Amino acid sequence: MLHFIPDRASTLSSRSADAMPNRLELAENARLRELVQRYLDRVEEQPQYTPEQEEAFRRRIKELLVEKDAVIVAHYYTEPQIQALAEETGGIVSDSLEMARFGKQHPAQTLVVCGVRFMGETAKILSPEKRVFMPTLEATCSLDIGCPPDEFARFCDQHPERTVVVYANTSVAVKARADWVVTSSIAVDVVEYLDRLGHKILWAPDKHLGAYIQRRTGADMLLWDGACVVHEEFKYRGILELKQLYPDAAVLAHPESPAAVVEIADAVGSTSQLIEAARTLPHKRLIVATDKGIFYKMQQAAPDKELIEAPTAGHGATCRSCAHCPWMAMNHLENLMLSLERETNEVLVDPELGRRALVPLERMLEFRERQLYSGD
Repeated sequence: MLHFIPDRASTLSSRSADAMPNRLELAENARLRELVQRYLDRVEEQPQYTPEQEEAFRRRIKELLVEKDAVIVAHYYTEPQIQALAEETGGIVSDSLEMARFGKQHPAQTLVVCGVRFMGETAKILSPEKRVFMPTLEATCSLDIGCPPDEFARFCDQHPERTVVVYANTSVAVKARADWVVTSSIAVDVVEYLDRLGHKILWAPDKHLGAYIQRRTGADMLLWDGACVVHEEFKYRGILELKQLYPDAAVLAHPESPAAVVEIADAVGSTSQLIEAARTLPHKRLIVATDKGIFYKMQQAAPDKELIEAPTAGHGATCRSCAHCPWMAMNHLENLMLSLERETNEVLVDPELGRRALVPLERMLEFRERQLYSGD
C-alpha cells in the first residue's frame, strides 16, 4: 500500500516491550554486521563493455531464450541493459512480488532470474518443475546474509507465541520457518490483517521496514536487527539539504530506509508503488531514496520529470553501496548469456525445505489474489 505523508506526525516505538537488546544481543548484532561486510568486501568491480560487445550479447541471448524456452524475470534494481532486454523479449521487470507471480504463471519451462539469490530461490520454490538459472549465484542480499537460519530458528523458539512474518529477502530455510512471507508492497496489509485477528508478530529481517509497518499498523511486533546496505545509507540531513536546493521536489522513499528519512518523505512504498507515485504526483522534480536501478522504469512512467538520487554519504563520509546494490550490479549481459549457453548457475532448492517454504509463500500470493479480486 503506497503511503502518502501529509504531515510529520510523531511515531510509535518500533520495538515491543520485551525486545530491548541486552549485551549478548548487541554483540550478536555486531557479528552479523561484520558478516555482511565480509560479503561486501568480496564483491568485485563489474566489467565494462563496448556497445558492439553489448549488442553481440543481446543477439545471442535472444537466440538462446528461444532455443531454451526461457523467459527473463528481472528486478527493478538490475542494470538498464538487463531491464531493456527483459522487456524486448516478453519477460518482466518488476518488484519481487510480481516476479514471483509472473514466473509461476508464465508457460516458459526455463526462468532466467536477474536479481539476487533469494529471488531465484523463490522462483524455484513456486515452480519446482521448471529450471531456474541466474547470471550469477554470488549475487546475495545483506538482509539474507544478516539472518542466518540457525540463529533465526533460535529466535523464533524463544517466542513461540508469536506469528512469524518474514520479508521475501531471506533464505529458503528462513522462509521454511515462517508462517507468512511478505514483500514490501504487501507487508503493511498482511500485518494489519493479522493484527485484527489478535496476532503478535515476530518480524525479520529488516528492522527499518519492520518499524515502519509497526508505526503504520500499531501491531505488537518483535523485530530482528537487520538492514539493507543500500537503504540504510540514505541520510536525513543530506535529503534536507537537497530539498533546500530543490524546494519544489517531492521525496520518494522505500520503507527499508531509516525512520528519519521516511518521516520527511512525501510518498513511501515498494518499488512498484514508488514508480506509481512518480507518475501521479504533480511535482516535476523527485528526490528518490531507493536503489537508482529503479530510474529506468521510473523515467518511463514519468518521462517529463527530473529524477534526483537521494544522498547516501554525509559530510566527509563514504558510502558502501552509493545507492546501487553491489549484488544487483553483478547481473550483466555477458554472464546472463553464459548462464543460458552453458546451463550454469542453476538454482537448486532442497525439496523438503522448498515444500515448507512454499506454505507461507502461497499464503502471500493467495492474500494478494483476494486483494485483486476485491479491488483493494
